[in-house]
Amino acid sequence: MPRTQDQMEQAARDAEAWLDSLDPDVTRPNDSDDLRRIGRALGGVVDAQTELGEAVAAARAGGRSWARIGLILGVSGEAARQRYGDTAAVER
Repeated sequence: MPRTQDQMEQAARDAEAWLDSLDPDVTRPNDSDDLRRIGRALGGVVDAQTELGEAVAAARAGGRSWARIGLILGVSGEAARQRYGDTAAVER
């Protein structure tokens, strides 16, 4: 499964392109509905991860500690810093 935002966005684009390339004479129209749903859900994950990164950056810019941010995320402050530290540094 793709892990970075760029990888997820590319996977969603690739999946949509593949689904668009299916021959409707061979593939029943409803055959791809479930796969398109997965693609839409992946797009939602990308959007949510973007929002989460921006929220963490805003919290850091507002002076919140990594320990507090980690508490909300359900991880240690160090884990939060490792995951979002680069994003938060760019947003400052």
